[in-house]
Amino acid sequence: MTSLMAPAPLAGSDIYERILTAPGGLVVLEHVDSAALIEQFRAIARLNGQSVYVWRPDVGMENLREAHALIPGSQRVGNALRYIQQSIHFGVYLLAPFPLPLVPTDSALLRQMARAPAGHVRRVVLLDAPAALVSSIDDVAVHLGGAADPVQRPRLRDGRWLL
Repeated sequence: MTSLMAPAPLAGSDIYERILTAPGGLVVLEHVDSAALIEQFRAIARLNGQSVYVWRPDVGMENLREAHALIPGSQRVGNALRYIQQSIHFGVYLLAPFPLPLVPTDSALLRQMARAPAGHVRRVVLLDAPAALVSSIDDVAVHLGGAADPVQRPRLRDGRWLL
């Protein structure tokens, strides 16, 4: 009897490492539980002391390392994107959920942030991004899935081991 196993979801620390090593500054995370991932990133930020932010339309940008530390004036996505672009420090910025329609200046800012950063790591991560937004930035964004690739186990077939 053959059993089909779905790939196991990656832990928050694995996803975090994949974000940090992504070749570009704009990352689209697909197939993840956003609320759980944000809480895992909160724990990572508190543990390692690094700057991880989450942007939500109702409160703006919040520092996950420090409870209830909000960036003033960041409720609008354009203001939050400009803040991220002007930052000269390390940072991972989670944007969830992303509002549509995007004004042209916000779209241009996202495209600028997609270029590989010089000097310091700054990653903008889109969570729960609408398909229309993903297709508009598909050529510049790095796509990461929330599930690990299935592990192929060797099988014995006709006296030979196959992968």
